[in-house]
Order: sequence, then structure tokens, then C-alpha cells
Amino acid sequence: MKKVIINENQKGFLFKNGKYVKLLNAGKYRIFGDREIEICNLEQPLVSNKCALDTLLADESVSRQVSLVEVDDEQLALHYVNGKFSSVLRCGKHAFWSVVDKHDFKLVDISTPTVDESVPEYIFSKISQIYYTKVEVAEYQKARLYFNQRLEKILDAGTYYFWKTPVKIDVGFVDTRLTQMDITGQEILSADKVSLRINFVCNYRVTDYVRILTEIDDFAEQIHVAAQLALREYVGKYKLDEILENKDMMSKFVFERLQKKEKELFVEITDAGVKDIILPGEIREIMNTVLIAEKRAQANVITRREEVASTRSLLNTAKLMDDNQTLYKLKELEYVERICENVGNITLNGSGDVLSQLTGILRSNKA
Repeated sequence: MKKVIINENQKGFLFKNGKYVKLLNAGKYRIFGDREIEICNLEQPLVSNKCALDTLLADESVSRQVSLVEVDDEQLALHYVNGKFSSVLRCGKHAFWSVVDKHDFKLVDISTPTVDESVPEYIFSKISQIYYTKVEVAEYQKARLYFNQRLEKILDAGTYYFWKTPVKIDVGFVDTRLTQMDITGQEILSADKVSLRINFVCNYRVTDYVRILTEIDDFAEQIHVAAQLALREYVGKYKLDEILENKDMMSKFVFERLQKKEKELFVEITDAGVKDIILPGEIREIMNTVLIAEKRAQANVITRREEVASTRSLLNTAKLMDDNQTLYKLKELEYVERICENVGNITLNGSGDVLSQLTGILRSNKA
């Protein structure tokens, strides 16, 4: 004989010769011979290692104390205990004791990856990622959603969840921001056979997120080639001096050519311009020599102009002093003042007019 105790949070299943007999409630039991008791916790799902679930449910005393849900192949069941989410149940028959807790189930269709709006988003943070695929689209992005290689729709910024099913899910992201493209190191011959290296830049924005993928192979390379061809066309028509004098015209020409390509490339070209024009080494030296010569010539012209102006000013001053003796005397005093500023001591002999003596010293120095 064997003694078995079933607690308040447990139920027991009595078996005789391996066959289910009945349900046992909490209490003390003595078993002997070919009898066995299997104990099940009320917090756990209703299962038995000795018989099938349907065998237990056939007992009315068991079936009226459990909550039952059947999940089909293309379904999931969201299991709530006392109003709070507990777990996800896959296909099959599931039973839970309803003696202590209240069990609710929400069946979800997963025949397609699309998640029904009735499924709250917080559920996905509580379940394993084996059940779903998460897609995050940034504020500056659009996303192309494909089911089995076929376009389903365009996704705006946000977080999206999709059930994992036999349907293959692919997502292609597109940057919607203004994008800069640098076209560097383009070596082009001008009309006078000078090899120029040109760095060009353009800004663009994608306008058709689907056709730019399905109808164009590498749209960025297509923009790059279009800009190259436009640059070569322009530079080949003009000589070096004309190109250097009209950089803005080159930028305008290439920009207009790129704008004509907008519709077929499914982009908007917002701006374009020349960043640098790099000359060969020997051409740079010649240009620098010419520039230095030009600046020297300009400096000589300015020097001669100032000398003429200074001479004219002296002539006018001399004429005024000839006509006005008082002005002549003031000019003498000005020179005396300058002498005094540069001489420490002056010795005067005898008496007489000091100004006349100083003037005499000035004149003797000139002589």
C-alpha cells in the first residue's frame, strides 16, 4: 500500500492497470496493487503522461473545470490569464484548469504574413521572434514590401510586424533625403587640346520608389554617366580661357542636361555645379607667370599715377608760395619745426632775429 497526498493547488488522475479511472481532488489517498495516481498542478496546462487529452476531457468532471481551445494549422492563439497576456499557442488542442484562473484565447489567422489590426503591438515584445518578422523604417526612408518576390505595398516611416509563414518576405529601403553625388577626376580635353581634370557635384532626390528599381539598373551610375557625358560635350566645344572665364555656364549646361533625364531616371535633380577645375602642371606654371606679370603691370600703372599726382601737387604748392609771401613764411616754419624734431641742441651766436638765423641754417644746409 502507498500513501499519496494531493494539495489544494493540484488535481490527481487515478489509473488502474494503466487505464484512466477518475479525477481526484485534494486529499490523502492510499493506493495498492495495480492502481496509480498522476498529479497535475492547476497552474500548468492539462496534460497527462499516461493518456491522451481527449481521454481526460471525456470525463465530465474534468471537462467542466477546464478552458479549452483548438488551434488550426494556419492559426495562432494568444493566451490570456486573468486578462493578462501569457503565451502563444500553436496548432493543436490546448486545455487549462479554470478552477483558480480565468483563461481567454484570441485566435489569429497566419495564413498570410499581414498582422491583423486587432492584435496589439505590445504582444510582439513578449513573444519569441520565431513567430514574426520585424521591419523598422526610419523617418527619412520608404520601404518596398515584397511577398514571394511580388510587390505588396510601400511602407512609410514606422515599425511593422509580419507573421512568419511559408510566404517569403523581402524589404527594400529607399533613402528619401536629398543626396549628394560627387563626380571626381574627370579628365577631359578642351577645344585647344588642354587636358582638364574636373570635379563636379549634383544633388538629387528619388521620386518613384518602385520604378527606380524595376526599370533601371543602378540609377546612381546612370546619373553619374549622364553628368560625365554632359561635361565632355561642353568642355570639348570651348578653349581653356573660355572655360575658366565661364565656369557658371558649364554648371548651368550640365544641370539642364541632367534635368532632362529626371523623368526617365525617376529622380529630381535639385542642383548641380563645378567644384574644381584642375590644370596640368605646366599649364599652371604658365598661368601663374601670366598672373604675376599682370599684377606687376597693374602695380607699375598705380605707381606712375601716384607720382604724377604728387608732382602736380608740388607744382600747385610752389605756385601758391610765389603768389603769397605769408604762405612762403609758413612753409619755412614747417621745415624749421621738422629740423627741431630731429636735433637735440641748437647753438645761436649773437643776437638778432631767431627765425632769420634758423632760416639761414636751413638755406646753408641746402647749399
